[in-house]
Amino acid sequence: MTGRILIVDGLPTNRIILRVKLAAAYYDVTLADSGAAAVAMIARSMPDAVLVSMDLPDQSGPELCARIKANPRWADIPVILVHGPDETEARVAALTAGADDILSRPIDELVLLARLRSLLRARDAEAELRLRDDTQRALGLAEESPGFAVPARLAIVPTGAPRNFKPLLKHLGMALPDRISLVAQDVLLRDLQVPPEVVVIVEHPACDGEGLELLANLRASTVTRHAAILYVTEPHQRRSAATALDLGANDLMCAGPEPREMVLRLQKQIRRKRHVDQLRDNVRDGLRAALTDPLTGLFNRRYALPHLSRMAERAARQNRPLAVMVADLDHFKLVNDNHGHAAGDAVLTGVARRLADNLRAADLLARIGGEEFLIAMPDTNCAKALHLASRLCQLIAAHPFAVSDRIGPLPQTLSIGIAVAPADGNVPPAQLIAMADQALYCAKAEGRNQALLGSAAA
Repeated sequence: MTGRILIVDGLPTNRIILRVKLAAAYYDVTLADSGAAAVAMIARSMPDAVLVSMDLPDQSGPELCARIKANPRWADIPVILVHGPDETEARVAALTAGADDILSRPIDELVLLARLRSLLRARDAEAELRLRDDTQRALGLAEESPGFAVPARLAIVPTGAPRNFKPLLKHLGMALPDRISLVAQDVLLRDLQVPPEVVVIVEHPACDGEGLELLANLRASTVTRHAAILYVTEPHQRRSAATALDLGANDLMCAGPEPREMVLRLQKQIRRKRHVDQLRDNVRDGLRAALTDPLTGLFNRRYALPHLSRMAERAARQNRPLAVMVADLDHFKLVNDNHGHAAGDAVLTGVARRLADNLRAADLLARIGGEEFLIAMPDTNCAKALHLASRLCQLIAAHPFAVSDRIGPLPQTLSIGIAVAPADGNVPPAQLIAMADQALYCAKAEGRNQALLGSAAA
């Protein structure tokens, strides 16, 4: 089965027709003949989506929809309201009640199934992000969303012959606080330096599917992949409407660009996009927090060791050398003991910044201990590694670190141990680190502030 659908309708004929359509598409269908029965069924077995008739024996469809959306446990269930002949007032009432979409009878099976696929796909994607976000909040890695929102950037993109969109733009401008502009298709794709957050693609009544290529291009672009897209068609453009949903449109208007309906749909899409963007940012920031050192911003041991393994595998596969260095600050405990941990932190961050500024983008730099750093450099033989490590030692020693006006600049030196996996060898990463550690120990024993090659390095 592709999902559990609850159909709520007071007329048995309507319930049977919908059940046949959905069962043929392999949905698990349950039926309710009233709002009260629907609430009991939702409480007993959470459906994946609910189709509700506008008129029920005990309440209206919008009332039941509002009740479902008001329950925090049910709010994420997509609700589609089904009404009689297509009427603007019915659609506006349904959207105001929180419905995710509205369908008119006779129900177009093609659009119905496409809409269900789209809603369930969006719900599952958001649920996955929310699950990751909840985990990271439990670990203290997620931040609360800001208490304010800047106006969204909206682009209205018409297709086909020129039309008069001034009344629509005026209505949207008065109803929404967002920045709204009319943009040609080629201009939108050519100028994406500041991409819109929401794109409204409006099919011309005389066309059918002209905006689908634009929709596909927007979803394929890394710049606009996460934009919210509202696709607007006319009633006779059913195939374009269904295809748009399957290509990734977030929402659909099947009765043309009616201003009041568009305002409600855009408000919902902006809220949903902001929420999903926040979840996505929290996931990304949480991953970054799990893999980086919060003080220096460098990668931590959790990231560095697996990445070093991949670097070693690649070096062996390509028959190229790989240099691994373990660097440690000399007498760093004295900085903390004599000047406090704030001074020690300032020195650590200064060293990290200086090391990062003098390494290549392909090199790995990580903080793997209190004052210990790991450096891995592909395509670097013994001579190059020793030369660079010696230069890093000189850079650290030559310029004391500004800590505070009260303390003044603090001198600091660095010792580095080096191990190199030769181009024709395959030395395990753990062995390379052990060799570099041994070389670091020797550098410390022989006076510090220097770089030494491990004896086993080729």
